[in-house]
Amino acid sequence: ATRVSPSVVNRVVESAKGKLLKFLPDVYIYTDHFTGPKSGKSPGFGVILTAETNTGVMLSAEVCSNPAGSKEVTIPEDLGVQAAHRLLEEIYRGGCADSCSQSLATLHMCLGPADVSKFMVGPLSPYTVQMLKHIKEFFDLMFKLETWRGGGASGAQGEDDGEEMKLGADKVLLTCVGVGYTNLSKRTV
Repeated sequence: ATRVSPSVVNRVVESAKGKLLKFLPDVYIYTDHFTGPKSGKSPGFGVILTAETNTGVMLSAEVCSNPAGSKEVTIPEDLGVQAAHRLLEEIYRGGCADSCSQSLATLHMCLGPADVSKFMVGPLSPYTVQMLKHIKEFFDLMFKLETWRGGGASGAQGEDDGEEMKLGADKVLLTCVGVGYTNLSKRTV
């Protein structure tokens, strides 16, 4: 939060934590409040919530207040609840990246070495779908998209593992062969 009362931050945290405590007993939200010259010129507040899965995947969601002078006033409690709902939505979607990071992951897979890359995500966001279209247009690279049904391609996983991964929304397995991009300006020794 910048250039607003410190109580605003506490109101956002309490509302977000109240929603999340219905699902998990251990919810930790850290706050940061700037004042003075390091706070910038525009007032506002926001929240970024991050959840870590049992497998180490970090899923996040963020919400910001409306700009100063806008017609709608942002209520801190509503902002906290909205952030909690977005985080729960990302958890439901599942996968190895949240919906904001999917497109970046596809770009890294595209530019990676000329080898097969696989990545599992939740349902594709509209932004990721558009990114896949751009990759097809600019790099002439197509991804193979499969609805993941558990057990992997070889079926080597146990039935319990497959059932655990089926929780939440359908998962999409993205597969491609990278273009092997290298930096031509890079100095070699």
